[in-house]
This record gives sequence, C-alpha cells and structure tokens, in this order.
Amino acid sequence: MKNVWTCFILGILLMPVLGKQEIKAPAAAPLPVAQNLFIITIDGFRWQELFTGADSVLLQSEKYTPDHSTLALQYGAPTAEERRARLMPFFWNVIAKKGQVFGNRRYQNKVNAANDYALSYPGYHELFTGNTDEQISSNRKKKNPHINVFEYLDSRPVFAGKVAVFSSWELFPYILNAERNGLPVNSGYTAPGGDGAGQPLINALQQEGVQEKKATRYDQLTFLTAREYLQQHKPRVLCLGLGEADEFAHDGRYDLYLQQATVADRMIADLWHWVQTTPGYKDHTTFIITTDHGRGSRPGNWTSHGEFISGSSQAWFAVLGPGIEPAGEIKDREQYYLQQMAQTIAQVLGEDFAPAEAAPVALHRAD
Repeated sequence: MKNVWTCFILGILLMPVLGKQEIKAPAAAPLPVAQNLFIITIDGFRWQELFTGADSVLLQSEKYTPDHSTLALQYGAPTAEERRARLMPFFWNVIAKKGQVFGNRRYQNKVNAANDYALSYPGYHELFTGNTDEQISSNRKKKNPHINVFEYLDSRPVFAGKVAVFSSWELFPYILNAERNGLPVNSGYTAPGGDGAGQPLINALQQEGVQEKKATRYDQLTFLTAREYLQQHKPRVLCLGLGEADEFAHDGRYDLYLQQATVADRMIADLWHWVQTTPGYKDHTTFIITTDHGRGSRPGNWTSHGEFISGSSQAWFAVLGPGIEPAGEIKDREQYYLQQMAQTIAQVLGEDFAPAEAAPVALHRAD
C-alpha cells in the first residue's frame, strides 16, 4: 500500500512538469529575409502621443505649452485618430497602413522595457543586446561589456563594413562600445567621417551648434549626416538615434516635444522615400522604429522618467518592410519587451543573435 501511495504522489508531482514539456507554442513562419534594415529610435517618445496624439490637458497648459492656442490649432482634434495623424502624418498614413504598430495599451497590446531603471542607457542596452544588466543602471559614460547586435552583424562576412550608427546623443559610442569593436558610430558632435571629409558644410554647422548644445546634437544634423553617409557608402544596416524629443520633454516644453515628433516623422518619411527610389533598397529594406523608454503617465510628471515614475517603462515599436503583413495597429492582448528587438533585428536579416536572451517578436507574415 505504501508503494502505491508513493507512486500516486510521484505521479501527481510529475504531472505539471510533463505537461509543460508536452505543450509547445507553434513556431511562427519565418519572414522573408530583408537585404537591408534601418533602425530608427525616438528617445523618450511616449506611447500616449503616438497612439492618441496631443494630450488636451498638456496642450492647454500655459506652463508646458506657452503658445497653446496656436498648437491647439495645429495638433488638436476631436478624436485620437485625427490628433495622431496630425502629429505624425507619415507614420499613420504609410507605416500603420503598410506595416505593423505595437504598443497601444488601450487594447492591452503592451510593450515595456524589461530593465528596472527606465533610463536611456539601460534602454538602449536592452534594445541592442537583447539582455538586461543590473550593473547598467544609469546614464554614466561606461563602456558596455556586452556584445550588441550591430557588432555581431558587422562580424558576419555578408555585413562586414556595411553597418553604421548615427545618433544625436553622445553616449552611443559607450553603449555600443565602438572602441572595442570598431563600429562606425557617429554621435553627438563627432565630425562626419572623423575629420568632416566629404561633409564640410555639416561639419561647420556642428561646430557652431556645439556652443549651444553639448550632450545632444540637433536631430536635423544627425539626420543630414546619416543621409549623406547613405548616399556615399550604401550600408545594409543603418541605425538612426534621434534625441531631441526627450530633451524637450525634460525641459518641460510640451510644444517643442510635439513639434520634434513631427520633425522625426518627416525624417522617417524622407528616408522611406529615398529607400523606395534607390535601386538595391527599393522593396528590399525593412524599417524598425521604436523608443528606449516611456515617461510619466500623468500631466504632472510627464517630463520625467525613471524607476519610480509610473509609466516610464511603457514603450512601443513599429515594423515596415518586405514580407511584413500590412496588419496596421495590432490590437491583440499581448505583452512585448524592448529586449526582443535585438533578436528581431537579427531575424529580419536572416541571422541568429545568440547572445540575446529574449526571443524575437513573432511578426505577422504577409502571405
């Protein structure tokens, strides 16, 4: 009898384990491999503005929007759909119609930073390595010891010398440890090509602008530098990191924060137009657009973000390109993490980024 009870108890204990082994999630159909990939980040841009447009409370606030009557005419509208289309017309008229957009929490479609800190360095570390690290907890200038997806791709013969990164924020060379891997990372007020060769006008503009802004370059200069590099070198993988939206938010200027989102939208539109009119890129290039963290979710704390500010980990991402089903705004109840982006970047290009801990996003595939 004792043996019978022993077998019975063992059987009960083993049932959950065996059950877990038997249940396997169906594997997503692999996407067609993209020849080229552009990753664009808009630092600290909230999902609230992306999906619902300008916040009416902040828009009418004299504290955050000094010329609120003009901005209300520009960005105000009765519905969220109208407001967001006014704020980012290219995003909602092209990207959302031809690609996939994730992170609208009104439908319980959630994207979060997996790191505990909801700051920029931890956010970009998570995006590009597929991991979190408790030791990376601030925006201190520290060389990242972890392998990132860009240096992995650059180590592959098919992508060698065809990966480049441009960012407005000066910490990207530390986040990506460019000193270790030799990646071309042009950030802050680094001269194009090191000495400005081939881009003397941009270099001159940067030297003038550095007196006014030091840690974050004007996004327009970052964009022009990247755009010129595209024309000259034709990389297969390009990362463009825009930083002024976060900067204006920290300054408490909701009007400038909104206007910078519109500027970012125009830059993305310009890049997409270039891609679709350039042989080798047309119909062979995928865009991934995302952010590194969210911001405070209340009118009183939207200017800040961090571990103890509710809403700071809330993010979003969008994907557009060959083989991507034009599913638009994804409304499935689901949880995603920025940590999944590194492996997603690799998978889109037909690669497997082994150091990433998180699986890629199962994107909807076009039939």
